[in-house]
Amino acid sequence: METFTKIEEFVSNPDYQKNRQNCLNKIKIDSIDKPIEKIIKDFLKLPYCFTIQSCYGHFLYKGQEDPFNIKPLPDSDNIEIVEYRIAYVAFCLENSRRGKKLFKKLSTVPELDDNYIQFGCAGWFLKKYLNSYVLQVEPERFKTEDKAFIPYREALYIEKLKKNFFKKLHYIIQ
Repeated sequence: METFTKIEEFVSNPDYQKNRQNCLNKIKIDSIDKPIEKIIKDFLKLPYCFTIQSCYGHFLYKGQEDPFNIKPLPDSDNIEIVEYRIAYVAFCLENSRRGKKLFKKLSTVPELDDNYIQFGCAGWFLKKYLNSYVLQVEPERFKTEDKAFIPYREALYIEKLKKNFFKKLHYIIQ
């Protein structure tokens, strides 16, 4: 499934407040991955932004098949390949001065490592939510996929980068 496309320009969105309220009414906080729950709640407090979907990112490997696993990768010489299910946050931003200011801040997150962090759009979100954007942690070569099979050592790097990614989002929201 393709999950990532190029950045689209802001457009007029007369349904922004209605869409935001609908999302706020439907969100199930207990369905958010625990390590990022506070970050998502903090973004939801902003009147010029709402989160559409998010994932902390999950690592699966032989002996760890839980698709919602949030435990760190073990120190191991026996794991060769890891299935990585991407870490991401999808936002809808208001076409306003504050929404565009947040957009600018979010667009700096890939500076952590633009070979592994992308900022763009997702086609299926754009169809429903104008001015929606996605930040994701995914190797560049897999950026249009929602999961990737990667070498264990690369997974360790992504795990470290993912922590910095969410720290930066936390910093932005503060």
